[in-house]
Amino acid sequence: MSTTKQTTDDLRTNVLEFALGENRYCVDIGYIAEIVDTADLTAVPNTADHVEGVMDLRGETTKIVNLRKIFGEDDGETLGSRIIVFKRKQDSKERIGWLADEVNQVREIQLQEVDTSVEGDGIAGVIRRDDDFVLWINPTDVRV
Repeated sequence: MSTTKQTTDDLRTNVLEFALGENRYCVDIGYIAEIVDTADLTAVPNTADHVEGVMDLRGETTKIVNLRKIFGEDDGETLGSRIIVFKRKQDSKERIGWLADEVNQVREIQLQEVDTSVEGDGIAGVIRRDDDFVLWINPTDVRV
């Protein structure tokens, strides 16, 4: 009987890369239910500033969150054209979508590529891409 030892070098995952303004972000695709175009949003009074409103997504009310405001990148004018809708947590009835300017692609990454020394609310790490960086977001750590 042989045993295979799996090292960090072998661990891979798929992430969805997306843009908010000039910055690129990614999130593990295991959290994502679907990606939809931004439709008419209904504003909800007395909600947090980063909540842009709600929308009807196949008969379900979905709260739409502006990550630009959460991450302090809000230019006050632009709403993203795409919405990344997340799978519902087992203990939650709330369905959430994040506004994104652009959804780029799904990429496979090796976990050893992720620099976890960078700390920030919701930021799980940083991945170097050519001459740029992609910030890896852990959606369970983002306060929405």
